[in-house]
Amino acid sequence: MGGHYSNATRATQYNPTGKVRKYVNLQTKKIYIPELKKSMRLTISARAIKTINKNGAFATLKKAGLI
Repeated sequence: MGGHYSNATRATQYNPTGKVRKYVNLQTKKIYIPELKKSMRLTISARAIKTINKNGAFATLKKAGLI
């Protein structure tokens, strides 16, 4: 949960403050893992995709407990 209007916005016009639900940016991605010689279809966040690109698929998935 998060998000309210700033005080400047509140001062200039009527904006009701309320809770805003924020969601994770989930993507379905097919990843090839050369160590296992197979592909996996995963639903992972965009941040996880960046981590996989940086550290490698096998190391990242092993640390997360998916392999």
